Amino acid sequence: MKKTVAALLLLFVLIVSTSCYFVVSSNGFQAGTPPPDQTQTQTQAQPVPTNITPPDASWTTPVASENSPVLPGIADVVQQAYPWVVTITTEQVVNDMFSRQVTESGAGSGWILDKNGIIVTNNHVVEGANKVAVQFSDGRSFEGNASNVFRDPLTDLAIVKVDLQNLPAAAVGDSSTLRVGDWLVALGNPLGQGIRASEGIVSGLKITLSMNDQESLYDLIGTSAAINPGNSGGPLLNMKGQVIGITSAKISEVGVEGLGYAISINSAMPILQELINKGYVTRPFLGVELYTVTDYVAYYNGLGVKQGAVVTFVQPGSPAANAGIKRLDVITKFQGQDVPDAPTLLNDLRNSKIGDQVTLTYVRGKTTMTATVTLITSPPPTQ
Repeated sequence: MKKTVAALLLLFVLIVSTSCYFVVSSNGFQAGTPPPDQTQTQTQAQPVPTNITPPDASWTTPVASENSPVLPGIADVVQQAYPWVVTITTEQVVNDMFSRQVTESGAGSGWILDKNGIIVTNNHVVEGANKVAVQFSDGRSFEGNASNVFRDPLTDLAIVKVDLQNLPAAAVGDSSTLRVGDWLVALGNPLGQGIRASEGIVSGLKITLSMNDQESLYDLIGTSAAINPGNSGGPLLNMKGQVIGITSAKISEVGVEGLGYAISINSAMPILQELINKGYVTRPFLGVELYTVTDYVAYYNGLGVKQGAVVTFVQPGSPAANAGIKRLDVITKFQGQDVPDAPTLLNDLRNSKIGDQVTLTYVRGKTTMTATVTLITSPPPTQ
């Protein structure tokens, strides 16, 4: 009996010691960051760069055509859209379990937004890649690197700029006109096997879905169309052959069998336009990394409260640093409203404006403090 108890205790210790952690920052989410009790390497504040060359500073969002006819059938939708759907393959150098550098390959999808070489995909398809290859339906290909990729991790969107002209560009629709039950077609590169089509209906609209304990995405389209690894970044089409969503296998992995998800085109377009015009997306920036307070986190770090967003890192020179906020401070209120967890605070910041003065209530030890912070422009993501 004693041996059994000892074995169970040892197993519990091993499980706890190998748990994964996720951290939310005021500019995005990062996986694999240690919990608040461990020392983090502090990096210098990144100024907004002046040397980024955006793909096209004058590009404007295309207007959805209300006069496009409904096509007779799914085959007609596929035939119309097939020329502007692409496959994407990536390579990135990672460390294996023995700290040896190895090259990993990945597969995803994309679609041509602009005839002058602007390809839309998901951030997670190209994130960290040192080589990105785009294959077109007519057999042409383009190989680029991180300098050709412009990403927004927070919304899982990205564009790849290719040096080709007169490409067949997609027709963009209006996702606000969708109804539950409407027919949809997903095109993509499932399992890296080339462009394939799957059909389904709209199963839900304006869905919010948690990616993990910390991260959420908003305004998603639910569909019964099959979405598999490799579909990420591909278009979700209405029966006019218009793009009304951007499919993501990453989102589908956290759902249930038989349900796929796509980022609605109406919520994606402002992000894509800023990526094209500026090269990155600007948002209000506080300058902290955050973690949701739980009973375990509060106990392990000696926090004075058991709810809120604990600061795990303060970027030097940021608004938070200038306001005196420190590591292990727990932010409990934003503009007088309770902050139950880190994603709530991130969403509050996301809905604020650059230049806003916001009031933060935070707890340090057993002392409750208040700071007024002016939000600044966020730095771009690192390539």
